[in-house]
Amino acid sequence: MTSPSRLLAAKKLFPKKHMGQNFLVDPSTAEMIVRRAGVSGEDAAMEIGAGLGALSIPLARCAKTLYAVEKDRDLIKILSDLLAEKEIGNTILINRNIFDIDLPKIAEAEEARLILFGNLPYNISSQIVVWAVEHRQWIDRAVFMFQKEMAQRIAAPPGSGDYGRLSVMVQCCSRVKRIARVDARQFYPRPKVDSEVIEIRFEDGVAPPAADEALFAAVVKAAFGKRRKTLKNALGSGGLGLDDRTAACLWEKTSINPGRRAETLTVSEFVALANALKEGREQIRSTP
Repeated sequence: MTSPSRLLAAKKLFPKKHMGQNFLVDPSTAEMIVRRAGVSGEDAAMEIGAGLGALSIPLARCAKTLYAVEKDRDLIKILSDLLAEKEIGNTILINRNIFDIDLPKIAEAEEARLILFGNLPYNISSQIVVWAVEHRQWIDRAVFMFQKEMAQRIAAPPGSGDYGRLSVMVQCCSRVKRIARVDARQFYPRPKVDSEVIEIRFEDGVAPPAADEALFAAVVKAAFGKRRKTLKNALGSGGLGLDDRTAACLWEKTSINPGRRAETLTVSEFVALANALKEGREQIRSTP
């Protein structure tokens, strides 16, 4: 594998800091990630931010089909040439922003849920994770490389300092597993911190289902909006329209102490809060 610095220099290009470009240098690391992710010849995969192909090439060699998404036009031509050079013909290059991709259409064409991969820039990591959660109907699992801090937030258990809104939104519908730690020295340019690869496997039954996912997300957002506040105060000032009557019903139905703080609640307790709030609102509306 030609080094990223040489590939870019040959085209008189440089890593784009505003796009969070840090390219994986060691091909054995990419091969290890694909191997641990268990990709097979029956799988359709999608890579977010294909870059210079460090992960694309081993992925394409294992998967049935690879959709390589890269919004940087300068890199698409380099990647196309690399794939042609290695006689890889099962890869579809997509020069677009991931948020503009019609994922349901691709999954329906493949007649299968996709496996997502990506070395995600820190500045849009959480957005992509939330997007994946919202599209989980068409995703089997996501294997993402994050800066260590972000990976810790996603996998954090209740009661820990890293546990927060993103932890709850991911863990309510998936099982999170750490796959590998990747040293900062394995990237060009070298970032300031190490990275971690985690698998987010979307499954039903991980937690009780939320009756209204939008309301569930709103409750979680309000609860963590002001972490130092108690649940009673955070939810009361979180834009949920929680009057005293509804709040009283909420604490009675869930048996959750309103004096607790958001970081102490399990995912199931957040679901219980959202479901109780929905039920309480409906009862109040139906009461003469």
